[in-house]
Amino acid sequence: MARYFLALLPPEAIQKEVLRIQQTFAKQYHSRKALNSPPHITLQAPFDWPSTSTSAAQQTTTALAQGLAEWTNHLKPLPIQLPGFGVFAPRVIYVHVQCTPALLTLHTQLQTYCAEVWNIKDTRSQHRPFIPHITVAFRDLTRANFHASWPHFQDCPFEHHFTATALTLLKHNSQRWETFSQFAFGS
Repeated sequence: MARYFLALLPPEAIQKEVLRIQQTFAKQYHSRKALNSPPHITLQAPFDWPSTSTSAAQQTTTALAQGLAEWTNHLKPLPIQLPGFGVFAPRVIYVHVQCTPALLTLHTQLQTYCAEVWNIKDTRSQHRPFIPHITVAFRDLTRANFHASWPHFQDCPFEHHFTATALTLLKHNSQRWETFSQFAFGS
């Protein structure tokens, strides 16, 4: 089985800025886990999919990619606002993503599509509200380092916006997450 997830990726310039912040957390606060994937907004949590080592599994991965390409074809570009930082205390610090009605609708529709067509379900998200974010420090951020770093970042200016124009399928390569395929909106 291979691991995948679906996300929106910010443009390269914003990714580089988020990466610098993640590197700050790695160097100063010993929190490196956020560096295991490109900066992203998760829309469908990681899921297992048949490995591409067999021709039958390759066909199902191709079918998934074709299905996602068709599904995203009806979508329109989506404005995304990044108004500062937020936390899931006491272990996660993130770039806040404004949860607009359009983003919430996209998330809900994608979750429904994945569940109904591909039987991909995230049981944890069924019991939690959708809080879009771009993680800069998590899991390996100790409580002490959370409390040491958050006062600096809570008031640190980070005000960006971009237009999301594609859905990205990321695949885990046994060490980190990589872009596997992108599906342009309205293509």
